[in-house]
Amino acid sequence: MLNIAIGIIAAYLLGSIPSAYIAGRLKKGIDIRKVGGKNMGTLNVYYEVGLAEAVLVLIVDGAKGIGAILLSRWLGLPVAWQLVAGFAAVAGHCFPVFLQFRGGKGGAPALAILLFLMPLATPFFVAIAVIALIITRNYVFCYSVALITFPFAARLIYDSQPLMFFSIALLLFLGINYIPRFREMSTKTGGKWNKIIKRSNLKERL
Repeated sequence: MLNIAIGIIAAYLLGSIPSAYIAGRLKKGIDIRKVGGKNMGTLNVYYEVGLAEAVLVLIVDGAKGIGAILLSRWLGLPVAWQLVAGFAAVAGHCFPVFLQFRGGKGGAPALAILLFLMPLATPFFVAIAVIALIITRNYVFCYSVALITFPFAARLIYDSQPLMFFSIALLLFLGINYIPRFREMSTKTGGKWNKIIKRSNLKERL
C-alpha cells in the first residue's frame, strides 16, 4: 500500500510541474493562464511565447505523463495502479498544487501516456489527426477527434479492457475540462458550431 500511495502522489506532483507557466514567466514575464486562450498548454505557449518554448513545453508535459507510468512500474505497481498513476499525472497538470490548482486541459500528458501504452495506435491517430486538420485547420479539434482512436485500439488491437476503460475515462476527463473553453467560443461566435470547429487558416484563434 505504501508504494501505491507513493506512486500516485509522486505522479500527481510530477504532473503539477507547470512547464507552460514557467516558460511564459521566464521568456516574457507573463502568466500564460491570463493571455490568449488562457490555457496552460502547448498551443497557447506557441501563440503567446514562441515556437521553441512551445516545443519544450510539449516535450516536458508529455514526459510528465510517461514518467508517472515508468515510476509506478519501477515501484512494482500492478497495471491497474499504473493507470491510476497516469491519471493522477494528468489531474496534476490540470489542477497543479503549485498554482492554486489552476492549470491546463491535460491534452499533452494524456496523449503521451496513451501513445506510450498503445504505440500500435500511433499511425491511426496520426492519420485521423491529419485528415481533421486538413478539413478544419483547427489544431485542438484535430487531436481531440483523433483521441477516439485509443479506446478502439485498446479493444481491437490490444484486447485490453483496462486500457479501453482507462482511455475512455481520460477522454471524458479532458472533455469535461474543455467545457468552459467551448462555452467561451460559443459566446464569441453566437453559438455557430461551424465557426467554432473550422478555421480560415492555421493561425486563426477564437
